[in-house]
Amino acid sequence: MTSLCRSVEGGYMMKKQISNCNHVPKNNVNKGCLSAVLQRLSLRDYGFCMGSLILFCLGSLFYQLNGGPPHILLQLRHYLGNSTYMDDHGPVSPKVLPFPSQVVYNRVGKCGSRTIVLLLRILSEKHGFNLVTSDIHNKTRLTRNEQMELIKNISTADQPYLFTRHVHFLNFSRFGAEQPVYINIIRDPVNRFLSNYFFRRFGDWRGEQNHMIRTPGMKEEERYLDISECILENYAECSNPRLFYIIPYFCGQHPKCRDPGEWALERAKQNVNENFLLVGILEELEDVLLLLERFLPHYFKDVISIYKNPEHRKLGNLTVTVKKTNPSPAALQVLYQRMKYEYEFYYYVKEQFHLLKHKFGLKSHFQLHSGEDTSFTISNPMETEEPIEDEEDQDDEKWLEDIYKR
Repeated sequence: MTSLCRSVEGGYMMKKQISNCNHVPKNNVNKGCLSAVLQRLSLRDYGFCMGSLILFCLGSLFYQLNGGPPHILLQLRHYLGNSTYMDDHGPVSPKVLPFPSQVVYNRVGKCGSRTIVLLLRILSEKHGFNLVTSDIHNKTRLTRNEQMELIKNISTADQPYLFTRHVHFLNFSRFGAEQPVYINIIRDPVNRFLSNYFFRRFGDWRGEQNHMIRTPGMKEEERYLDISECILENYAECSNPRLFYIIPYFCGQHPKCRDPGEWALERAKQNVNENFLLVGILEELEDVLLLLERFLPHYFKDVISIYKNPEHRKLGNLTVTVKKTNPSPAALQVLYQRMKYEYEFYYYVKEQFHLLKHKFGLKSHFQLHSGEDTSFTISNPMETEEPIEDEEDQDDEKWLEDIYKR
């Protein structure tokens, strides 16, 4: 009976409150109801926060008592995944670099290096590596301070990088820096010499008159000096040490590397074996590119398809040296004798290159020349393939900019 009275009384009070709400102005009704709702939500939120705090405290207690987090928390983390807040908001993980990520191409003059430079410009944009070039193009021998400065500049470049410049071999480890991987390309020494001889006088596709403007200091009798006369009369340009050109690029910066002889030759061979990933032969350039793509895919992937592209071939034909003529057989014999060490190095590199090709299933188009007596060999110096010639004292970057503007 008492409970019944209380329920009736409660119902009466509820009706009274409702009736009071009906008699209150509309604005006051909304405010009163809203405050009641907010009060109810605040109590619920308060209870939720307190419950969470209690659970956190209990979890911490279990963690400390048991020497680790509660098993239920481990299961919860496994259910939600193993990621943490720091995985999404922490510092960016370091970039994983390909190996090798430091490559130096100390390109030999007049050995088709502008072909490779042009390809590298395209490949660097395609694959995103850092192609580092130099504003200095005709200083191959450096002082100790110049070596230190250049090595510092190269070593601090963003990786992966490929640095290219006409410069003799640099020993990075001698100055406490990490030794990069070297690559290079050489060609038949007589062919290289003849290409350089006529390019200095008559240039390439830009024409003889254009080249005369670029070399105003050359006298007319020097420009039109017959190549055989230059050799047989022992002009400085056609004799040593000017003919001792390729080996110093591999021997290094030691003063003895500039003297034609066994010491420089053996040091160059040693550096080829220990520091160069690949030394290719220009006469077999396509095979060189195939091996570079195999060894350094993050730099040279798709290089063959780019090289065989008709547009690239068209650019290659623009820079072939003009007005080449053959020296007499007697002059060639003298050249071979003066370039004895250059040829010994060339044939050594060629043999190593062919062995490498054989290892990777590429057929060699030439026989090995190990032990060949060059003093009795006269080859046709004009048979060498010359995709793109390279001027030693020319600004390569300027040349490339001119090409891109065409």
